Amino acid sequence: MLGTVFLLWIGVFLLFFLWKTRRPKSFPPGPQPLPIFGNLLQLNLKNPMKDFEKLSERYGKVYSFYFGGRPAVVLHGLHAVKEALLTQGIEFGGRPQGFLVNEVIGNKGVILVNYGSAWKEQRRFSLTCLRNFGLGKTSMEEKILEEASHLISHLEKCSGQSMDPKTLFHNAVSNIICAILFGARYNYEDETFQSLIRMVCEITKILNGPWGMIYDTMPFVRRLPLPFQKALKNMRDLEASTLAKVTEHKKTRVPGQPRDFTDCYLDEIDKRGSDDSSFDDEFMVALLLDLFIAGTETSSTTLQAGLLYLMLHQDVQARCHQEIDSVLGGKQQISYDDRHRMPYTQAMIHETQRYASIVPLSVFHATTKDTQLLGYSIPKDTIIIPNLSSVLHEEAQWKFPHEFNPSNFLNEEGELVKPDAFLPFSTGPRVCLGEGLARMELFLFFVLLLRRFEFFWPKDSGEPDLEPHFGIVQGPKPYRLGLRLRGNQGG
Repeated sequence: MLGTVFLLWIGVFLLFFLWKTRRPKSFPPGPQPLPIFGNLLQLNLKNPMKDFEKLSERYGKVYSFYFGGRPAVVLHGLHAVKEALLTQGIEFGGRPQGFLVNEVIGNKGVILVNYGSAWKEQRRFSLTCLRNFGLGKTSMEEKILEEASHLISHLEKCSGQSMDPKTLFHNAVSNIICAILFGARYNYEDETFQSLIRMVCEITKILNGPWGMIYDTMPFVRRLPLPFQKALKNMRDLEASTLAKVTEHKKTRVPGQPRDFTDCYLDEIDKRGSDDSSFDDEFMVALLLDLFIAGTETSSTTLQAGLLYLMLHQDVQARCHQEIDSVLGGKQQISYDDRHRMPYTQAMIHETQRYASIVPLSVFHATTKDTQLLGYSIPKDTIIIPNLSSVLHEEAQWKFPHEFNPSNFLNEEGELVKPDAFLPFSTGPRVCLGEGLARMELFLFFVLLLRRFEFFWPKDSGEPDLEPHFGIVQGPKPYRLGLRLRGNQGG
């Protein structure tokens, strides 16, 4: 009798699941999900990008996929991504809720907050504030150049040897963000600074790994003492540290004379008073952490990827050296404006962003209302996954889609061109807030590093492994960076 009841309950559960995961009329096609797991077991959790490619080959450029019982729509290729994120940017401008990344980072700030008045206020303010504090101006260049000098000093100590570049690049990029947000930089050996970096790295490692997918797919595991609890604890500690910095600013600031982004935000709170805006201490802490985490991880990972490719493509590195030496000559101070005379070096940087595909699945979107896309009906609040990697490697869009080759960004005259499929920062209303800062950082860092050093693959490092670590932020596996001084170069 007990067995019969048990089997009956299993049957009822299966029927309920099949009913819940039944695709609505005109919904994009996709594989049949399994109870509890959805389509999770059909993916390689270490790196599902090849599986997404195969699903697109079978079901088309727009197909559906289930996280447990939650449907998601995957966009594959330039046409589908631009139609959704750019042409219908508002309809596809929401953010899904209930994932590990939401739980860790929260639903305030600017990256994960849903589309609406609060997001518009925070984004508009952030863009204005970044411009006011030097984005695209000499003052921002000075911050980056100062930090680059500290980075080069540390690298010079390793000349003729090899080293692990990850922590050092994290330190340098994080310090630029700290200078913008809090008006100060840290020594690389500072214990507080290293603690912040370590917590950020642990958070991104967990979000990027299989535990993130398990959390998102199987809600019943969320209260168990599993590794994602470490990410939640680290985020609370980062919030406490950031709030302490805000408290210090409140004690020392002069209203109307902002020294940095934090002061600017506090002035905005004062200006708005008790109105119904989203500006308050809680939103401020969330926004500061958004900028700190996102700005640190993406740019430092791009630097790591670029130097890996340069070590393995000595011909590309030699052409960059030649162009940089020709343009700069004996000039002591590099300028961001110098990029206009360095098409090949710029092409190398763009190609690094394309080939590495640092944020392969973008940040997930969600529909803000019932809508249509390329003949399919997609209900409100559906998860949208823009496969940016598929755009950055689409065969119809690139001369050399599957190899590292700066010629992807050069015309026959050697001039820099940017194909429509170059979307490393996504596109539409949700395009990356820090795109301008990232472009400036990457150009100045790469040029200064290449002016001063030659990079090579260490003989004792074995065969290079270019298979990336998949995640929200995707980067190269750990490697040793060989470097030597270029002698009379480097200012």
